[in-house]
Order: sequence, then structure tokens, then C-alpha cells
Amino acid sequence: MLPAIMTSTRAQNGPSTSNGKSPPPVTQAEIEARIQRVLGGLRPPIGFAGQPHASLTARMSTLNVPGVSIAVIHNGAVEWARGFGVALQGGRPVGPGTLFQAGSISKPVAAMAVMALAQAGKLDLDVDVNSYLKSWKVPANSYTDKTKVTLRELLSHSAGTTVHGFAGYQAGLQIPSLIDVLDGSPPANNPPIVVDEPPGRNFRYSGGGYTIVQQLLIDITGRPFEDLLDETVLRPLGMSRSSYRQPLPARDLPHAAMPHTIGGDPVAGGPHTYPELAAAGLWTTPTDLARFDLALLDAWAGRPMPMGTMASA
Repeated sequence: MLPAIMTSTRAQNGPSTSNGKSPPPVTQAEIEARIQRVLGGLRPPIGFAGQPHASLTARMSTLNVPGVSIAVIHNGAVEWARGFGVALQGGRPVGPGTLFQAGSISKPVAAMAVMALAQAGKLDLDVDVNSYLKSWKVPANSYTDKTKVTLRELLSHSAGTTVHGFAGYQAGLQIPSLIDVLDGSPPANNPPIVVDEPPGRNFRYSGGGYTIVQQLLIDITGRPFEDLLDETVLRPLGMSRSSYRQPLPARDLPHAAMPHTIGGDPVAGGPHTYPELAAAGLWTTPTDLARFDLALLDAWAGRPMPMGTMASA
């Protein structure tokens, strides 16, 4: 399933002058010239000297991608955002506010909530997660008997947990509960999420691990996951177009990019529903993701972040 594609890129962060002063204002003509360089300067996966760059239009045609949305960060701010193509074959155009299914970008946004709660003293990243989990427990076996699973390991894909990713549920299918997903019980379409190698030893990508994180956050806060993320990450960072609500509310569907097959045909029934919110449930825009990126840069640099509601979550 191929949705229309979104991207958030960082051209440059921080002032470009050496004297610490703000750079001079950029004219609209200069911004438009930069946009055209992006649109005509797509590089191949493996580049060679003298190899021509592709245009965005040509790449979209080759890959049967109906629509793209782009936001660019320059000098520490979102400099421009623009949509290209359509959100549905033969339908409305993509704009900067068009919503996209973010897929696994859901994970780092969810991880920020965990880190903020840990900073507020409400979570410890290095204790047994079963000490926090109430509605479900990581199944005990010979691996967990020797080494307990921690949040730090779950967030870094090193907990030894199974289930790489999730397929979602097409329109009309019964949606499993989160416990069904964790247990791999019908109507869930995934196997059980278990630990099948020593925690902390290896990196192995695991959407299943982030689904454990989702249940843990629900258990320790008593809040629906989508509300918790809205209150602790999305609203504080100004990600006003973003949501973990699944399925997407009907009022928002007219503003959303629809998924398409690899051949470019619309997926029957529209977007799949993902109850695995922390792993795959985010709807967002490139501009909102750029705001998230800027917040990460602030955190990395030791600058304050607008996360005032975290401590009370």
C-alpha cells in the first residue's frame, strides 16, 4: 500500500553568519529559486559523477505516486512548505495541510512522550517494564527470566521482542483491541508479541516493542494513548494538524491523502486502520514533522522545549 508521500527536509539549522547575527531576510524570489532546485534536483539512490538528477514530476510518474508534500527547514525555521500532485487519483490537490499516514515515524513521536515522562520522574527507563504494565505483561520465558525488558531497550529496538511491523485493517474488518494485538489473538492479524532472544543484546526492529510501550503508557497514566500524545507532545510542539486517532475521524478524511497500490490505483476502502498507535498510528503533515525535528534539535542543543504539560500527564 503506497500513500502519497510526504517529507520534511533540513537544508540548514542555525544562523549562517559567523558573527552570531541573524541572517538577512530572504526574498520570495530566492525561496522560489531554492524550491525549484529541490524540484529538479532529486538524486538517485546511488550517485555517480556526472549523473543527471531527476525532477520530482518524473520520479512521481515513474513510481506511480499521485501526490507529495514537502516542508523544508532553513536557518532553524520552516522556510517553505508545498504540495504537489493529488491526494487521490483524479481528486483534490495536495497542499501543505494535507494529512498523511506517517507509518513508522509514529515511533519517535511516541518515544518523545516516554522521554518527557521519564524526565518528569514518572518513568524509569531501566527497570522491568512489567512493573509498570497492568493490563498485560511481557510473557515470561527463559530469556526474560535472566534479563528483564526495559523501556530503554523497547525504544531502541533492542529488547528482543518480535513482530517487525503491522499491516493494519482494511475498511469493513473488525478492529482488534490492543490486548488482542499483544497476544496475537483474533481478530488481530499478527503473531503474539514475545521476547525470543536475550534483551539488550542485539538491535532488531520491532513494531511489537512499541506496542508494548503503548500499553505501558496507557496503564501508568490511565489516559487513552491518542489523548496522552495530543496533550504531551503534539499540542505543546504546535503540531496542530497531527493526531493518533484511528480510524481517522470522518471530518478529517476530506483533508487526507488516500493510499494507493504500487501500480498507482486507489486502495479499496481507503486508509487502513492501525490500533498499534505508537508503532504506526500517526496522521500528520511535513510542516508538523518539521516542528518535531526542530524540537529535537533544541533538545540536543540543551535549549528549552515547549513541553509544559508533560509533568502533569
